[in-house]
Amino acid sequence: MDDLERLVLKYALQNAISYSGKANASAVIGKVFAEKTELKSRAKEIAQIARRVVEEVNRLSPDEQRKKLENIAPELLSKEKKEKEFKLPELNNVRGEVVMRFAPNPSGPLHIGHSRVAFLNDEYVRRYGGRYINRFEDTDPARVDPEAYDFIKEDLEWLGVRITETHYQSDRLEIYYKIAKELLEKGHAYVCTCKPDLWRDLKEKSKPCPHRNSSLEEQMHLWDKLFDGSFSPEEASLMIKTNLNDPNPALRDFPALRIEDTPHPRTGTRYRVYPLMNFSVAVDDHLMGLTHVLRGKDHLNNTYRQKYIFDYLGWPRPEYIHYGRVSIVGPELSTSKMSMGIKEKRYTGWDDVQLGTIRALARRGFRPEALREYWIRAGLNEVDVEFSWDTLYALNKDIVDPEAKRYFFVADPVTLEITGVDRLEGKAPLHPSRPELGFRTYHLETPIKVFVQLNDIKGAGKIRLKDLCNIELIDEKAVYRGNDLSAIKQGYKIIHWAPVDSLPMIVLMPDGSKVIGVGERSLTREVGNIVQLERFGFVRIESADEQIVAAFAHR
Repeated sequence: MDDLERLVLKYALQNAISYSGKANASAVIGKVFAEKTELKSRAKEIAQIARRVVEEVNRLSPDEQRKKLENIAPELLSKEKKEKEFKLPELNNVRGEVVMRFAPNPSGPLHIGHSRVAFLNDEYVRRYGGRYINRFEDTDPARVDPEAYDFIKEDLEWLGVRITETHYQSDRLEIYYKIAKELLEKGHAYVCTCKPDLWRDLKEKSKPCPHRNSSLEEQMHLWDKLFDGSFSPEEASLMIKTNLNDPNPALRDFPALRIEDTPHPRTGTRYRVYPLMNFSVAVDDHLMGLTHVLRGKDHLNNTYRQKYIFDYLGWPRPEYIHYGRVSIVGPELSTSKMSMGIKEKRYTGWDDVQLGTIRALARRGFRPEALREYWIRAGLNEVDVEFSWDTLYALNKDIVDPEAKRYFFVADPVTLEITGVDRLEGKAPLHPSRPELGFRTYHLETPIKVFVQLNDIKGAGKIRLKDLCNIELIDEKAVYRGNDLSAIKQGYKIIHWAPVDSLPMIVLMPDGSKVIGVGERSLTREVGNIVQLERFGFVRIESADEQIVAAFAHR
């Protein structure tokens, strides 16, 4: 291995370790040039080496990457440790591999809040090894959106979490019936036919309903009727016995099975008795071998309820870890409100940039690595906090900035004709620190016209058109004043501009507004990519037919 390849390799390994095992070639090239600026003249060669080395590094396991970096550049490993102070705490009671789960309700696609537990579980399974289960909790037919199953799988794939197996609770109803009957026979459950309001009122008063202490024979009779169509919804339910004198009313008896006539998208009308969340979750967590369960502290009552089922059946409990709530202010996250907004045409779809869905963030140009790093930094803190969009923007910028090409976009454009010169040529790098990406070149001939932003020229006399020339505004006319960069020191105001052959452009903003302007014609080559519009921000180019459409990410 020659010195050049070793240089690239050490930065590829460092970058991979910092970003969950996946190095980014652009970031690696930036590090190489930062250490040895003289290599910029060999940019094309460096880029080829970096792409090859990054591909090789990304095939290594995190442990292999760390060991290799320790061998060739241990100083970078210690530096990486100092820079990356954010690490999830160790789990308690780990005995070998872990089994963890992500348990979405398929009522719509995932949003940014869901990504927290998706990433945290994934981080621990990567650390300790084991299984990561995606379990669709779809036992409320009225809330299931058939499209959501695929939406969620696609979202998890985009996030980069490593799911090892997928289960559907709607496939497991017979299992729940068997366990429920066992609890009934052991005296830990009862079928109740009280009116729901009466049952809740009695529970609040710590009093048993008439069915709670009835004979097993009577209970088995009601159990059979629960399934034979004798009861309508809300006329009968299976309840789990707890402690009616518990000081917390929420922990007194709770429902395990209820009747639901709504056809299920996957099973149709085959079943009409469905488990409620606490019962099905406890059963599945045991049968699937869950070792650790991560959940928000707002689920503490659910944890206590589920422990009753584990204890009644003599099952070993998983380790429960509760973290504080994160308040996410800004985009809409309510699935029902998003769905209604789509139906009412207020949103264009689940990826509308006004929403907080994973697919909306992807559309705007966010990277899953930024989301992962955000939630690792948030950790398992039990304190409730507010989500920081500024922090996410900064993390995403660190990732996209090394590879985002630069272009001009002029909002609210006006045409400016430059006099006093017959021909102008300009040259601007596509990236200020990556010359291997090339340049934007401009050839303007008389009559020389450019687009500028109206606000930029109001009250301005002497102006530097970035990467083009100096002009002076005299009586609303632009007069050429040479191309000497020292003019900046003489008070010339630097503004961006766009060639007169630029295309109409729309930038979709997360507040629902649209910024109208013109963008360089070469943006048509960037469809699907995130770019930086100078003095505006990072955007992802969506389409470029008769006009360019982009989605705004952040400054």
